[in-house]
Amino acid sequence: MAATLLAAVVAIALGHLAPGLAAAVRRFEGFGHWLRWLGAQFPEGSFWRSRWGLMLAVTPPLLVMAGLQVGLQRVLWGLPGLMLGMVVLFLCWGPRDLDGDVTAILGAPDADAQRVEAGRLFVGGVAPSMDGPVLVEAVFGNALRRWWGPLFWFCLLGPVGALLYRLSALAVEHGSDALPAATADGAGVWLALLDWPVVQLATLALALVGNFDAVAATWRVQGAMGLRGGLLGSAARASVRSEIAEEVADRADAGLPVAVVLAEVFGNFPELRDAMSLAWRVLVLWLAVLALIVLAGWVG
Repeated sequence: MAATLLAAVVAIALGHLAPGLAAAVRRFEGFGHWLRWLGAQFPEGSFWRSRWGLMLAVTPPLLVMAGLQVGLQRVLWGLPGLMLGMVVLFLCWGPRDLDGDVTAILGAPDADAQRVEAGRLFVGGVAPSMDGPVLVEAVFGNALRRWWGPLFWFCLLGPVGALLYRLSALAVEHGSDALPAATADGAGVWLALLDWPVVQLATLALALVGNFDAVAATWRVQGAMGLRGGLLGSAARASVRSEIAEEVADRADAGLPVAVVLAEVFGNFPELRDAMSLAWRVLVLWLAVLALIVLAGWVG
């Protein structure tokens, strides 16, 4: 677990301190070429063109990674295995810096530039929107895919888990271009299965670091809606809405109009700023829990 915590800290730090390096190495175009090559090799009715076809694409790289992970585990006191974990999690993190994307939206000079910058938060052909609640969902959806998903599966399975999540997410995000319809549908269900435990833990963390009552109420409504019920996005919207309302109420007690309070406290896109703050708080809570587990292991 100490190796997991160290790898996570390295991935976050390098992503912020060396964004050029991160952008240069977090490139998975080869996986897209691999998907298209598979599509050209297998005719209609083949396994590739079924709901389970994605397994044919992800199994070879995962087997290679599993071999490296097991082979390096006991070499030189595990140091090569530690380095492998840090490198793989760093590569599977992102690929873009979420903070940078949100800052670019907030700093854009006009509405057109803001919409262009916001396009980086919307993938899979989804048109960008500047509506506040939609931006909140986009921030949390990106935090799920860029941060929490790779970290959770890395904690559970090591480098194989992080790579499994990243390749599955890439297949879904670019599925319309590279996957047959049945394969893309199956890949969506598979990614939803991978996301489900991450969404539950992220929502629990959001309840602890945000507005507990708002998140709990959303959980009661959305929690039974299945894999694609939108629990995390709905909980994020509710928590952001509650936090903004509380902040506005506190400042409005001084007699200022609500519009002035919003402008002074939040500036443009208050939901976007608050969503980014909450996403960071969830990540920090996860890392704090990992640190406590590491400390408990050392003490024990």
